[in-house]
Amino acid sequence: MSQATLHDFLRPLGSTGLHVSPLGLGTVKLGRDQGVKYPNGFQIPDDQEARMLLKLSRDLGINLIDTAPAYGRSEERLGPLLRGQRQDWVIVSKVGEEFDNGESRHDFSAEHTRRSVERSLQRLETDFIDLVLVHSDGNDLAILNDSEVYATLAELKREGKIRGFGFSGKTVEGGLKALEHGDCAMVTYNLNEQDEKPVIDYAAAHGKAILVKKALASGHVCLKPGTDPVRASFELVFGHHGVASAIVGTINPLHLAHNVAMVAQVLRSA
Repeated sequence: MSQATLHDFLRPLGSTGLHVSPLGLGTVKLGRDQGVKYPNGFQIPDDQEARMLLKLSRDLGINLIDTAPAYGRSEERLGPLLRGQRQDWVIVSKVGEEFDNGESRHDFSAEHTRRSVERSLQRLETDFIDLVLVHSDGNDLAILNDSEVYATLAELKREGKIRGFGFSGKTVEGGLKALEHGDCAMVTYNLNEQDEKPVIDYAAAHGKAILVKKALASGHVCLKPGTDPVRASFELVFGHHGVASAIVGTINPLHLAHNVAMVAQVLRSA
């Protein structure tokens, strides 16, 4: 039986004009192994392994890649790894969070936002980033109401340095506010945590984009014996037509292929 792919399942990313695969490749594990919340330890892949993972992703029909300055060396590794392939990828990065010497810190000022995007452009060796999201520290409304980050991202969009912007937050109020003026919200949505569903509902009604983080987080406890937790997770996520794509952060080629096969099955039977 041939390996299922997602080539036939590209979907609009809200009203940005971009089309993305229903799975996106998260790259925190390409750049950082400190202070990450994964149940099992892992080794950061070397360049050859990373190159093979990116090639496999493209072969499986994945065109969306998710990175961030807070993901250690992820951006600066992706630049050289993606040389000659820029047209094949929709690249998502972030602003607002830095990770240095094992510590996270946040800065939502106009100056830092602009400097961060310029640095991401250099590291990723590109003239534009498709989507830049604010990496929230949890104080979603304060960031959106009291800082200059969103206004600065809107300027960078007008300048053509980014094609869209949005918010990766932690609250319903923040997600809803972010979508009023932004293009996209990244929300947590899985078998255990569905509090942010109103943000997905709003996005679906207003032509905005939703990316899902932590789609596969646990959830096994509430399933009947014999149920595949990966399939059940994707049935939930893609059961909502407001979701454009789910970001999965695996560096295991078998896991990636299994995830792709499950998503293809779920979307075919929808």
